[in-house]
Amino acid sequence: MDKIQHRVYTVSLIVTAIFIVLFLRLVYLQVFEYSKLGSISDANSLRRVWIQPPRGRMIDRNGIVVVDNQPLYSVKVVPAEFTDSLKQSSLADLLDITFEELTLRIQKGFRYNPFAPVAVGRDIEPREMMRLGENLWKLPGVMIEVENKRKYPLNLAASHVFGYLNFISKRQLEEMAKKGYTPDDKTGSKGLEKQYEDYLRGEKGVRFELVNSIGKTAGKFENGERDLPSVKGYDLHLTLDAGLQKLAEHLLEETGKSGAVVAIDPRDGGILAMASMPDYDLEILNGKTDGKKWQEIVLDPRKPLFNRAIQASYPPGSVYKPLLAVAALEEGAITPEKKLLCTGVFRLGRGRFLCHRGQGHGLVNLERSIIESCNSYYYNLIFDLGFEKWTKYGRMFGFGKTTGVDLPGERSSPLPSVAYYDKRYGKGKWTKGYLVSLAIGQGELNTTPLQLAAFTATIANKGTWHQPHLVRGYRPNDSDSLKTFAFEKNKLPVSERTFETMRQAMHGVVDRGTGRLAAVKNVKVAGKTGTAQNPHGEDHAWFVAFAPLENPVIALAVLVENAGYGGSVSAPVAGKLINYYLNGPDSTTAAILTAREEQPDSSITEPEADDL
Repeated sequence: MDKIQHRVYTVSLIVTAIFIVLFLRLVYLQVFEYSKLGSISDANSLRRVWIQPPRGRMIDRNGIVVVDNQPLYSVKVVPAEFTDSLKQSSLADLLDITFEELTLRIQKGFRYNPFAPVAVGRDIEPREMMRLGENLWKLPGVMIEVENKRKYPLNLAASHVFGYLNFISKRQLEEMAKKGYTPDDKTGSKGLEKQYEDYLRGEKGVRFELVNSIGKTAGKFENGERDLPSVKGYDLHLTLDAGLQKLAEHLLEETGKSGAVVAIDPRDGGILAMASMPDYDLEILNGKTDGKKWQEIVLDPRKPLFNRAIQASYPPGSVYKPLLAVAALEEGAITPEKKLLCTGVFRLGRGRFLCHRGQGHGLVNLERSIIESCNSYYYNLIFDLGFEKWTKYGRMFGFGKTTGVDLPGERSSPLPSVAYYDKRYGKGKWTKGYLVSLAIGQGELNTTPLQLAAFTATIANKGTWHQPHLVRGYRPNDSDSLKTFAFEKNKLPVSERTFETMRQAMHGVVDRGTGRLAAVKNVKVAGKTGTAQNPHGEDHAWFVAFAPLENPVIALAVLVENAGYGGSVSAPVAGKLINYYLNGPDSTTAAILTAREEQPDSSITEPEADDL
């Protein structure tokens, strides 16, 4: 009996001690932790808000910022906390959108994650911001977030180079969700924005908020100690020269025709300028897309979204003659001194092929054939060389395949060959007459302006083919050093003597031949004109060039569609670009380049969320 009483007594003491501890803890919480727990007790949920990072900037070869950031104000709601139809109607009125449109945006976010904030309004105008600010107190669950949109300080078009941002698609989200993308995110859609998305995008930050039962923010969670700041994307350092790019765009636009210009540094393959006309205004797609103007771009019959520099294939015409000449010299099919007779008509079987409307050049050597662009010389030469070797050298210089430029969407056309014709027409069903057209860059031979610019750069540097590229490298946020990218280069098995012969002949084209309008004072310019037949209209005007002859630092290809003769239309464009790049702007180009070119402070100031 004593043992039982002893056990009861012991259990009673233990129970009493537990109650005393619980009571003291209750007193502590009620008295000493009241202020802290009072706010927590009112909170029914913890909200995680993603903080979008500023994208990396784009900086040209001279250190000028050509693509920057500026603040963009977005209105977001948490779908699960914003179900009241009256509040939705009020918000729709404040955003100046229909109730149905707002509902669709909320439902889209609800399907993905009902507790994650979804944007219902982007790039809010100042007037709308003021109206929202005045009414935010009666719209719990509505947030104003600071994000970023692009800024183009120099008024460059360069739309095909820079590209733009677009909302991530459902298909993309399935592939990219593991990288942290959500339905509200934008991702690079075209150009460098798409090609270098992983470098430009940065890392999201996160902010944790305490939210009460009606969706109103009750404060920061743990005083923001668990919040993580966003990390800015890497800045891209481009090979582009902003002044040359702007001038190329202006000169192409001045022709009133569609076309393209590609300028390359022959020493490393860096693209100095890439212009395609018509282009489009990137501001239309920046922040909040103007639907009406976007439709005008899409439906424009001139196809401004089409990058003619890398996506359009054209017959190169006479600018392809240097390749046949290089191949024939290297294979011993001809010497620079050997002369062929041009009577004005080349006969093959029953076929008659004219040279400059039947006007003959007489006895022509290689240099004169390039300077005066004699067709008959090349009609003969392709048969002396042979079709297989013509194809071999075309492949050697990168034709028949893409260049690998660091832009999405590059296209190429097949390079004609025996196998190509056998497959297309059948063995024994095509004739040597096909080769006559190929000899002067016609027929089924097609190239892009970028391919021809890279080819011209290879002649300029005497035989090293460089992979064209627009980005030198990137600068990590925690480093002062530039991390450069490696690009392919290939030393061709062609003698320096052959290249020097061709370089001198091309200099003669500008000095005293068909390309005299590309001449630059006190600079030795080498080039080649081309007028490519177009079955759908007027001939295309080509001109390729490099300068200075002694030590080339620029090589370019100029194409103007349906414009006639390359020597009269495209050559002057090339001459002005070379003059600017080597000598700086003259009085005419200075006026073009300084128009709206003042560059404001590239830094952006982001207000704190608490200030909104």
